[in-house]
Amino acid sequence: MKTSLFNAIFAAAAMTTLPFTSSYAAELTFPHIETIGTSQVSIAADTAIVNVEVVVKEDTASAAKRSSDTAVAEFIKRLKAQGIAGKDIQSANIRLSPRHLYDAETRTNKEVGYQARRQVTVTVTEIDKLNAILDSALANGINKINHISFKASKEEHIIAQARSEAIKDAQQKAQALAAGFDRELDGVWQIRYYDQRPVQPAMYRMNAAMEADVAESYQQAQTTISDRVEVIYRLK
Repeated sequence: MKTSLFNAIFAAAAMTTLPFTSSYAAELTFPHIETIGTSQVSIAADTAIVNVEVVVKEDTASAAKRSSDTAVAEFIKRLKAQGIAGKDIQSANIRLSPRHLYDAETRTNKEVGYQARRQVTVTVTEIDKLNAILDSALANGINKINHISFKASKEEHIIAQARSEAIKDAQQKAQALAAGFDRELDGVWQIRYYDQRPVQPAMYRMNAAMEADVAESYQQAQTTISDRVEVIYRLK
């Protein structure tokens, strides 16, 4: 009778401690505790990924291509002068499309020129240069900043750290619960783990007409990694 009572008590305790559902766990007939270990680790970002774009409109396709190519070439030249390595610069292929204007009299779209678009993605490993690079981009030719995201170069290290802290959290909770009920843990019965991905902040979107003094906010950008592990422990 006492054994059945203990089973009922710890089954109830497990449901209170751990909200996740498991048909397999519900079938366990021995005393056990289910815990969730969680963690969150933040680290200052030290790398920025910048995506900028040039959009030009010209009368002909060749003129549009020439203008966009010139803007991108000049930007890459300025980047290299600022110490950005060639391997950290990626320029996309050109996208050319005709521009049309609707003619109400003929009820047709009349071709009035061409638009060219090219994107450049830059990996900036020295955050303190980021604001100058953006100013340089907008100074000549580049007229759109699509997005800026941040990440940490030691990402794998903090992923491992977050996982270790989540495991410790699950262990400490299980030990505290068992001790509170005058019981002892008898090893791990089951572990459930789902790989977590970093949360990388994207700071803002803007175009050339906007003004922003954002140098300080770049210094404060952080990458946050959360982790979670679910564990079922046997009880003696």
